[in-house]
Amino acid sequence: MKLLILGGTEFVGRAVTEAALARGRQVTVFHRGRHAPPAGVTELFGDRTGADGLVALAAAAGESEGGAHTWDLVVDTWSGAPSAVRDAARLLAGRVGQYAYVSSRSVYDHPAPAGLPEDGPLVDGASPDAGADAPYPQAKRGGELAALDVFGDRALLARAGLILGPWENVGRLPWWLQRIARGGPVLAPGAPDTPLQYIDARDLANWLLDAAEHGLHGPYNVVSRPGHTTMGELLDACVRATGSGAELRWTAAEKILAAGVEPWSELPIWLPPGELYDTMHQGDVSRAHAAGLHCRPVEETVTDTWDWLRGLGGAAPQRPDRPAVGLDPETEAKLLTA
Repeated sequence: MKLLILGGTEFVGRAVTEAALARGRQVTVFHRGRHAPPAGVTELFGDRTGADGLVALAAAAGESEGGAHTWDLVVDTWSGAPSAVRDAARLLAGRVGQYAYVSSRSVYDHPAPAGLPEDGPLVDGASPDAGADAPYPQAKRGGELAALDVFGDRALLARAGLILGPWENVGRLPWWLQRIARGGPVLAPGAPDTPLQYIDARDLANWLLDAAEHGLHGPYNVVSRPGHTTMGELLDACVRATGSGAELRWTAAEKILAAGVEPWSELPIWLPPGELYDTMHQGDVSRAHAAGLHCRPVEETVTDTWDWLRGLGGAAPQRPDRPAVGLDPETEAKLLTA
């Protein structure tokens, strides 16, 4: 199988690249050149947001002859303007066998009730022609529409939820690991038995490749089953991985919210009970699991992420289009001593 990965150097894209290489696949990555891809790939350079950003991709794609495809599969992790997905899909029409788009469960109309499957209501106002000003849910749904418009039943839509693991460039699990590594009392939010639902980027990558090889298409909620782990198990794994001896101080959600602390952004991953929690951590994932999704233990995700961070000297990469996450030490100290 010959793969084209649009991106392929960061987080999910890199996980797909590494998984494909491990399977002995021929991999081409198309990226802006800001980060080095894994060794063993063919590189194409271009900026999808530029007027001539797809020139190198068009030259490499060439013209299909005798029905042969230049690549068997393209994996697209784009989360910006849907028009960029549209332009890439149109360019690759007839030159790629299947188009896998890494989407998001944010495409469902908010709030998404607990147990919502793939045929649930979707956000309004999405368009494959939208630009960079499209809100994230509409941008991801617009990307889906762009892939479907061109590839139809050869389009695979992986609606991921919370994504964790090595190469994370959003900062959620890295923040917890870095905070716990400092040791001392640590503000632990809510109840330790709160179930979580997430996906390790490497498990997402492996499922994508398996699904494509089996010719799957359409939307799949690609995330662990609800309760694959808990907030307590996650943070305990962080304590063990860092070896810091940090003391987790479990604090009631009501106290945290009364102090004006923002769940998800200031205390990453965690959400108090309610609509947002049901949307993020209670989705129906039976379809993806029936199609072979396997999720590794949280201990492995946490340990491997910590090992990766230490290899970087402790400084995690940060996407420039996402705000930094985490609770400032002063606010944490006030809550711990209140």
